[in-house]
Amino acid sequence: MKRIFPIFFTVFLALSSFVLADEEVAKMELTGDWSVRVTYAGRTQEFAIDPAKLTEVTDEEMVLPVFNPAGPPWRKAQPFAGVRAFECAVRYAFLPESEVVRSAPSTDPNAVTFERDADYRLDVEWGNIGRIAEGKIAVGQKVYVSYQFGKMRIDAIVLNEDGSFGLIPGESHVANPELPEIPAGKKLLGTVWISGRIDRLSEKNLFPTSTPKEYTPMFLAKDTIPTVYGKLERGETVRIMAWGDSVTACGFLPDEDRWQSQFVTRLQKRFPQAKIEMIHEGWGGRNSRSYRNEPAGSPKNYKEKVLDVKPDLVVMEFVNDSGFSPEKVESEYSGILADFQERGIEWIICSPHYVRADWMGLSSEFGIDDDPRPYVAGLKEFCAKHHIALADASFYYGQLYRRGIPYSTLMVNNINHPNKLGMSLFADALMKLFE
Repeated sequence: MKRIFPIFFTVFLALSSFVLADEEVAKMELTGDWSVRVTYAGRTQEFAIDPAKLTEVTDEEMVLPVFNPAGPPWRKAQPFAGVRAFECAVRYAFLPESEVVRSAPSTDPNAVTFERDADYRLDVEWGNIGRIAEGKIAVGQKVYVSYQFGKMRIDAIVLNEDGSFGLIPGESHVANPELPEIPAGKKLLGTVWISGRIDRLSEKNLFPTSTPKEYTPMFLAKDTIPTVYGKLERGETVRIMAWGDSVTACGFLPDEDRWQSQFVTRLQKRFPQAKIEMIHEGWGGRNSRSYRNEPAGSPKNYKEKVLDVKPDLVVMEFVNDSGFSPEKVESEYSGILADFQERGIEWIICSPHYVRADWMGLSSEFGIDDDPRPYVAGLKEFCAKHHIALADASFYYGQLYRRGIPYSTLMVNNINHPNKLGMSLFADALMKLFE
């Protein structure tokens, strides 16, 4: 995983340099199942795209739990290793009907082949398998599974220095394909996202690039957190608490890759004389109300773990608050605001990153500048009404398609946990407040 981030950052920097007054965007059209025609600057060229390739796995050794139809879709049983993302599985990567489950390796002539729906069950969407308690697979028995699955890939179409076009194939990955490195002197015109095990390309797989929109914060830090801002300018000690859910707790990335660590590193460069202390307070799978509901003495009691710590500044991230209506945002966050004001704690709220498209009601990852979640609209209303600093990370996620990046490819679990680059977008939004 580590080696992909410099590539992403190189591409980001390259893309940001193309800021044109009257920008021409490449036109990308499908001309066949696996062919794309690109038109730009009066030139047209057709490209043959390598089809999605299937990977074949033979005799993967597994010990199957009992299949649990009531479990979460991505974890009703044991994911096949090939389709596993961090923590769960990748939807639609497994090739249905490709599995063969045996009692011994396929080379063993005495191997027994087990039957689906008699001895084991599958969730074909998410590629996980479990035994049936009444079937022939015993508790703790090893089985050997052969199957096929598809990987994702991002190919880049570039403009060369001589005006010709070129195709740079990406490397395949089951969940987090890399945008290929764009050599100096070439401009990225668009990308083709091979989104896993697909039979043909569709319009949803085409990402012509354009200049990302500029983010203008509603309020700046100097106006909304004046005490903290003054301490930073004077080189004093500032205690910052990152408060949130699993994206803040972030047990899935190295500490230095977390959004709050990237933010503090950059804030320290902005105010080199200041002494910045970072306090981490995250709780996976919970939201802000979960903290406030915890009783005294609980490891996650809101008063003891947030308020009584007395940070100078709380930077809050709760993607798990995304189910809040605008009215719920106002009622819940007004209570938090009153608690903070009573104790002299200043506050920055981060809008959430984009999560799985179907959870957000999105049919495509292209043309998604505006976050459709009512929570985000309510968050903006709340911050405007109460003069709270908003670090609009969702804005940056909504611009990724303009850079040729399907945002879901930044999720290490293929659902809602961002990688280092995805975390950096929070830091981008936060640092914009300090310009």
